[in-house]
Amino acid sequence: MTVIALLSVAPVVEGSMAGEVAKAVDALDEFEVEYETNPMGTVIEAESIEELMAAATAAHTAVDGDRVSTFLKIDDKRTRSQRADEKVDAVERALGRPARSDPE
Repeated sequence: MTVIALLSVAPVVEGSMAGEVAKAVDALDEFEVEYETNPMGTVIEAESIEELMAAATAAHTAVDGDRVSTFLKIDDKRTRSQRADEKVDAVERALGRPARSDPE
């Protein structure tokens, strides 16, 4: 996979957005992408920019509301294929430890 993105889609509302965010995440299943949701958004991996943009558009459209806020940050590595977990692995190798705080 060569295109990696961070996608955040949310209605502009007071209270919980979980139900609407779930609709956005669910919409990604209609596309040939891999994804992982975290507290700040969803990391998406796709073979092409076209597939990534189609998935992001579907996620945005799936959210109901008078106002929907979408953030999309794209890393389109064109010279070689690199998966999202490989990027994290490289940082952890440089750190010499996991890239997270010690909970103790």
